[in-house]
Amino acid sequence: MKLLTLKFILIFTYLISSSSSYAIQQPNLKNLVIHKDAKKLEKINFININNEIIDLNKFKNSLIIINFWATWCAPCIEEMPSLNRLQTNPVFNNLQIIPINVGRDNVENSKNFYKKLKINNLEIYFDKNVELSNKFLLRGLPTTVFINKEGEEFARIIGFVNFDDKKIIKWLQKYD
Repeated sequence: MKLLTLKFILIFTYLISSSSSYAIQQPNLKNLVIHKDAKKLEKINFININNEIIDLNKFKNSLIIINFWATWCAPCIEEMPSLNRLQTNPVFNNLQIIPINVGRDNVENSKNFYKKLKINNLEIYFDKNVELSNKFLLRGLPTTVFINKEGEEFARIIGFVNFDDKKIIKWLQKYD
């Protein structure tokens, strides 16, 4: 009887520990795609509001979140404030969020978008020639790409996500 009880406790403990660890590793989001093998990214450049070329390698050794958005995109409007708060979340030491406007909006429209939504923790970047949209094979907006400290894409979310969600924050902490 003692052996049966011991087996039950071991199995029960295993099931509880593995299910809670799974919840931490991967938030339950239907639009989250985690790559089995991280994808090496090369020659990723975008433009800032001063029309200067920015190389993604500038942010190497950081957890990078690239968010592709447009001013006319309703889910982007809903998502952007939580992304703004994520940038200043104190649980992250080495997080860089790069919001890239792919909607062919001009600088003034983008600034007005940020002002209207009270976005004050994020820079504005552009993909003017739609090169990144093609390189990342965007299928909709918003699209969020997660890049590890080695410069590899390890996951992406297609569509809206609330970056205030504690499960997402806990999952992202593993990569910070």
